[in-house]
Formats: sequence, C-alpha cells, structure tokens
Amino acid sequence: MIEKHLLKLRARDEISADEEQAIRAAVGETVMLPAEHTFITPGKLLDHSTLVLDGIVARYKDLSDGQRQITELHVAGDFADLHSFTLQYLDHSVMTLTPARIVRMPHKALAEITERYPHLTRVYWFGTNLDAAIHREWELSLGRRSAIQRIAHLFCEMQVRLRIVGLASERHYDLPLTQAVLAECLGLTPVHVNRVLKELREAALVEFRSGRVTILDLLGLRAMADFDPSYLYLERKRPR
Repeated sequence: MIEKHLLKLRARDEISADEEQAIRAAVGETVMLPAEHTFITPGKLLDHSTLVLDGIVARYKDLSDGQRQITELHVAGDFADLHSFTLQYLDHSVMTLTPARIVRMPHKALAEITERYPHLTRVYWFGTNLDAAIHREWELSLGRRSAIQRIAHLFCEMQVRLRIVGLASERHYDLPLTQAVLAECLGLTPVHVNRVLKELREAALVEFRSGRVTILDLLGLRAMADFDPSYLYLERKRPR
C-alpha cells in the first residue's frame, strides 16, 4: 500500500525495517476520492495527515473573486499535509485533481513515531523542508521565469519526482491535467498555456497530449527551463 512512499523516503535516506514497520503501523483509513474534490479547507481542525497512494493532489488558495492559485502538486508517495501535524489546521485548501486514493495517518500515531523513532522523525521533518524548497522554486517561476520557462520547468520537475516512485521514464510520464489546471499552477491563462505548449512542441523539446508528457529532448528542455534539480535534494543522506 505504501510502497511508493517508501521508495520516496529511501531515495534520500536509509529506512530500517523497524522504521518501516512503524510507518505501516501508523497507516489509518484508506479512502478513494473523485477528481476535483476539496477534502481539506482552511481553518478546519485536523487530527490526521494525508498520504497520497495514487493520483494527483494539489494545494491551493482562492481569491474572493474565485480565482485559484495552485501552490504545489503532490503525487503518489507524497504527504499532502504533513505540516498539519504541528499546525493543526491549514491556511489553504487541498483537493484532488484526478481520482485519488489516499490514506489518513492519525496525528496520534505520528506523535508516537516522534517519541520512539528520532531518525524517522528527522526524515519526515526533511520532507516538510523539501516541500518548502519546491514552494520557493515555484515562487521563482511565478515571479521571474518566462511563460515558456515556467512550463518547461514544471515538466522537468514532475519527471524527476515521478521517476523516483517508478511512474516516469526519461522520456515519458502521465500528467492527466487540463491546460486550465496547468494555468492555475503557473499563473498564466489557458490560452497562453496552449500557445506555449505549441512553441515547446515546435521546438522539438516536449509534447503534451491527452494528459501524457513526451520529452523529445531532455537536455534541451532543462536548458530552456534553466532547471537545476538540486532543490529536490536527490542525494542520499550521510549517516550521522
């Protein structure tokens, strides 16, 4: 059930058999959710954190006029809201973008992990720091990158993140999102997204059709995006 989560953790650190058992013991209720379903709203008190098993989940914030900004995408293996363990409630919403299977991990069980498994606690603390690093990179895209760089950078990032959990190759992965959703990730209009996708295709860098990304030139796409994967902290941690 949590194999992709373990793949993500072990890509960056050692997880012992005892720690794996502790994670498995913390798993609570498994829930199937439909696409475009908001399941966490701002200010709602939470007694659990959500681990994504399958599908794509997004964090987002709304403006009063109905406009929405997606602030991060979460894929299989990710916690969508591990930070709710300490915050207790969120200042933003969390929704499914595709049909998704999630598991709820009670905060009581996470508290037991922090008391009994200090190394695993640091691993999960690292996970919230990684989310913050991704947020900073998205902020840079929104503030300084051109439209074509924003889309190219997102495609590069998702290729790396999905490959860690076995859902992408060097050239292909599924990203079943509409151009309107991409626009909400990137601070663009759907029309602008459509135009830039055409530019990337004509430049023989990447194609995005029917929710599938085909990378035609990975090095060229990374150069276009000025993509440096170091913010994803892919190296294995040295034992302390």
